[in-house]
Amino acid sequence: MRAKTLLAAATAAMLLIGGCGGPQGQEGSPNGPTQGEKGRITICLLPKQKGIPYFTSCAEGAQEAAKELDVELIYDGPTDGSPEKAAAMVEKWALQGVDAICVSPNDPNVLAPAMKAARQKGVKVITWDADAPSDAREVFVNQATAEQIGTALVDTLVKDMGGKDVKGEVAIITATATAANQNEWIVHIKERLKAYPNLRLGSVVPSNEDQKLAFQAAQDLIKASPDLKGILAISSTAFPGAAEGIKQAGKAGQVQVTGLSTPNDMRAYVKDGTVKSVILWNTKDLGYLTVQVAAQLVRGTFKGTDPTVKAGRLGEKRVEGDNVLLGDILVFTKDNIDQFQF
Repeated sequence: MRAKTLLAAATAAMLLIGGCGGPQGQEGSPNGPTQGEKGRITICLLPKQKGIPYFTSCAEGAQEAAKELDVELIYDGPTDGSPEKAAAMVEKWALQGVDAICVSPNDPNVLAPAMKAARQKGVKVITWDADAPSDAREVFVNQATAEQIGTALVDTLVKDMGGKDVKGEVAIITATATAANQNEWIVHIKERLKAYPNLRLGSVVPSNEDQKLAFQAAQDLIKASPDLKGILAISSTAFPGAAEGIKQAGKAGQVQVTGLSTPNDMRAYVKDGTVKSVILWNTKDLGYLTVQVAAQLVRGTFKGTDPTVKAGRLGEKRVEGDNVLLGDILVFTKDNIDQFQF
């Protein structure tokens, strides 16, 4: 009799375990599992390109948040920046039943179908660093508004060139022609340049997230335009490549370059005078905020439409529409760059 009782108990336990499902919890639940239903959740963080310092430092902040929140963090992405490979990763993770996927899309149009399909499976999908169509994700964890970034880039370059009375041509070296966030920044760069009528925008050149191509682009721009006074290099790989191109062309101090990159990547160029200013945000904080937002969406403590979100050590962060704003643009110069290590 006792053996029968133990067998029945074991059978019931097996049925209970079998009904719990995989990492996603109850498949098809529109709101996902809450912390009460499952304590430990799985969040995937997908960068545009794995292996470059910008995204590596984002991942460090993401891991910090994951430890705080009892989250299993999967950080992976294409090392060549291929949007097709990134889309395949989203599809794989959705089939595995993870709880949330955080995407920095290199080409939103390529990634959007996979992101939408993941949402239909009950996975929370958000964007970070770069956005995708709003129907492909729930919220965008945005480092700052496109207007803030575009304005900061232009105003800083003008200052570094000597002020608003400087005359000449400005060029842009971007990452890829399909990078939606950078295309939006360029809209605001063009708008802000109207405040400086002595400057005109020349070429906008993609570098395909390749530092060597950015190096060559900078040298080509210098050769093509004797009136070139400044370059805006608006990706973390384009900026050091462009700086090296200017340096090797012997144009340091004559052609100013500023843009977006990590202080570690740009420190040598700031120290030797090739670059006066580096613009960015705290990349570790961006990764940290992304995991905070994703975890709270899964657990139901943030609905996506709340005016603010509590973000651990970052305090409360403002939500504008469906954008969660990190909101702190940093400018690194020779006076402060050694205070930052990322």
